[in-house]
This record gives sequence, C-alpha cells and structure tokens, in this order.
Amino acid sequence: MRWFTAVPTAAVAAGAAVTAYASLYERTRWTLRRFDVPVLAPGSAPLTILQVSDLHMTSGQRSKQEWVAGLAALEPDLVINTGDNLAGFDAVPGTLRALDPLMDLPGVFVLASNDYYAPRPKNPLKYFWPDHKRVHGTQLPWRDLRDGMRARGWLDLTNATGELTVGGRRIVFAGVDDSHLKRDRYEKVAGPADPAADVRIGLAHSPEPRVLDRFAADGYDLLLCGHTHGGQLRVPFYGALVTNCGIDRERVRWLHRWAPPTPEHPQGTWLHVSAGLGTSPYAPVRFACPPEATLLTLTARTA
Repeated sequence: MRWFTAVPTAAVAAGAAVTAYASLYERTRWTLRRFDVPVLAPGSAPLTILQVSDLHMTSGQRSKQEWVAGLAALEPDLVINTGDNLAGFDAVPGTLRALDPLMDLPGVFVLASNDYYAPRPKNPLKYFWPDHKRVHGTQLPWRDLRDGMRARGWLDLTNATGELTVGGRRIVFAGVDDSHLKRDRYEKVAGPADPAADVRIGLAHSPEPRVLDRFAADGYDLLLCGHTHGGQLRVPFYGALVTNCGIDRERVRWLHRWAPPTPEHPQGTWLHVSAGLGTSPYAPVRFACPPEATLLTLTARTA
C-alpha cells in the first residue's frame, strides 16, 4: 500500500519541480543563438543580422530590458524585429528603452497581434485546437511603439516593402502584417524580388506556409519569423508540443531550408524562426526552450 501512495506523491513532486524550473529559472535564461546563412554572392564578406522577436514586454521586466539593450555590444550590421513586443498598457516606454541602443543601428520591423491587443487569460489546451475561436484583448498603444521605432529611422515593413544599404550591400525587404490574425496583405508587396540586390529578406511574424510559399516564389533568400516561442514547452527527444500556426513541428524554431535551390534562384530560400524572448503574463513558463535572440551571419554561398 505504501508503494501505491509513493507513486502519485513522486509524480506531484516532479511536476512541482518542473513547474518551478520553467517559471522561475528558464523563462529568464536569456540566450543568444548564432547561425550562418549562405545567401550572399560567392566571394562576399559576411553581414550580421540581429533578430529580436516576441519580447512580450511588461514595464517591470528590468532584467529582460537590460539584456536586450546589451545586445548592441554585438555591433550587428542590421537589426530586425519580428513583432509581439508588448504585454501591457504601460510597456511601450520600457520596450523602447530596451531597444534604444539597437535603434542607433539600421533596422526594420513588422508588428503583430501582441503589439495591437493585450493578452488575455485563456485555457492553454486551446492551442491544441488550431481552429479555436480567438478573442482579442483590449487595444494596446501600438502606434506609440511604431512611431518610436520609425522616429529612430527603422523601416516599418508591415504590409510594405523597403530597402537599405548596409555595410556596402544593398538589401531589399518585404514584410506582412500578422498572418496568424489574417492581417497579412501580400498583394501589397507581391512581385519578383529585385535580382540586382545583394540579398532579399522577407518578414512575417507568424510562419504561415501560405505566406512563406509566396515569398519563396518571389525569390526571397531569407525569411525571418517569430510567434511560435519555439513551442515554449518542449519534450526532450520529441520537441514542441504545438506550433500555434501552420508551420510543422520540425521547423518551429531556428534555421531551416524552406525552398530548395533552382536554376532561377540558386540559393533557394532559408527560413529562420526565432523562439523569442517572452511569454504571456498568464503563462509565464518555458521548458527546454529558453528565451532567445539570434545573431545571423550571412555568408557567401558556394560558387
């Protein structure tokens, strides 16, 4: 009888330990990932891109704000923000303060659902039903965030195109609004990416295949997304439990091929999905998936 009693007791203790680890330690274990992406012309010098995503910032998250600000010490050539910056009505000043040193550098951004709407408590089991009804929270002061980044010279690529010359290389961009909320308007950016540019980059907060396929068909070399939180809760040897979008579980985070090389597009299309830096304030846990930003080094492809 004692053996039968010990089993549920041990299970409860293990569950409590995992919850404590995921909520008290791992969700603030800020991590920098690094990947090389061979998309530049043969013989080209490297170009570095810092991607930040899914900050889900609240005003009191000083540790996160300081860590993000410290990323400027990496001296990337370009900063790309793929949305979901806010998690509270008073979060804009803290978010802009965290991004302030990075906004001294060339940058581009798109907005997403948690820039527009405050998070709400929800049953986490809903994520296992992709067609569950979505209920928006109260509108956030997203225009203040947008205007703050624009004022520092960052390009707003929300359903828009743009270009920058960075490190002597000409980069052309296209971005869409949050496709998870079906706010994307790809027709506003559609058309072949400029073949004369040194590199072509597409931005979409949520990695929805229907949007990624259109970027790839238009000849974009690298697609940058966030949204998934890498699954947020991952099981060792299995991976993400859910992706919260149309992407497959195997590509829910990090760098992968999206489209293979073709004669017209010899480097194909690469996809990087950031696991992001935040959580919902109503589900402040991460397990086997620490919060992260990514330094992508664009390198020369093989001739």
